[in-house]
Amino acid sequence: MYAKFHSIGAYVPSKVLSNADLEKMVDTSDEWILKRTGISERRMAAADEYTSDMAAKASKIAIERAGLERSDIDLIVCATVTPDYFNMPATSCIISDKLGIKNVQAFDISAACSGFVYAMSVAKAFIESGMKKHVLIIGAEKFSSIVDYTDRTTCILFGDGAGAAVISATEDKSEAFIDVHASADGSYADFLVTPAPGCVNPVSQKVLDEGLNFVQMKGNETFKLAVKTLTKDVKNILAANKINSEDIPHFIPHQANYRIIKAVGDSLKMKEEQVVVTVGKYGNTSAASIPMAINDIWESGRLKKGELMLLDTFGGGLTWASALLPFAGENA
Repeated sequence: MYAKFHSIGAYVPSKVLSNADLEKMVDTSDEWILKRTGISERRMAAADEYTSDMAAKASKIAIERAGLERSDIDLIVCATVTPDYFNMPATSCIISDKLGIKNVQAFDISAACSGFVYAMSVAKAFIESGMKKHVLIIGAEKFSSIVDYTDRTTCILFGDGAGAAVISATEDKSEAFIDVHASADGSYADFLVTPAPGCVNPVSQKVLDEGLNFVQMKGNETFKLAVKTLTKDVKNILAANKINSEDIPHFIPHQANYRIIKAVGDSLKMKEEQVVVTVGKYGNTSAASIPMAINDIWESGRLKKGELMLLDTFGGGLTWASALLPFAGENA
């Protein structure tokens, strides 16, 4: 038994936060943001719109596109660092209730921007072991809930959204995942961190006064390590599977920063048409980034059944992951 990438779905909030909007909030400019990040705008969830709401909407689409009933789903895995609650119940449990899926195993994973590919590796393992047949995996973030909009180094980067996929069992090896790599190095944990709330910094007036409940990032250090790690990881997974970069029609990296994406693509000698770029209109949506990008090219008709996808991601932890697989769903 093999695991296949059966379908994709995404949800994007309607509210747009443009660079012009940010110019009114912090000391920045559209020109500076574009030059440094390639981002023009990002989406913002409504005040009463939560991670589970966005995730449920993306999940409904993914299940429908797989041609399945919600009752066919036998595992739900949600990747997020912006759960509805810190830290229980799991957002996946809330999602399952909103989908009307009862008595099914559900849990969250926290791997920041690498979360969706981490979830893919979990789904693959459950299916190949014979334990599950249809796994719903989700990357969903309401990053606006942990961003300090007076900090110009972080508020320009992040946006909200959700992406979901159904990973299903198949006996057809041509549909199967080829390989998934996932790893981490906690010695770089302070590069990207939300200091509170947690047992290190429990909720207190000090936490609020110092803004420890907001994401903090060592930008330059993270940029350099991301380029190095992403490039190395992609080269390793291609070499391990004897596949050349020019044979990849869809290279879908984590959408963190256009400069990172371009540096990695150039290092791999990828042509512009091979590299999927959506960061300009969505910003960095963390765990939702890759599924939202896959959904974009599927809905535009660029992604066809059987075509090879190479996913590559890097996030807080520090975590990183890559995956090599064909798209096994139907065409848009």
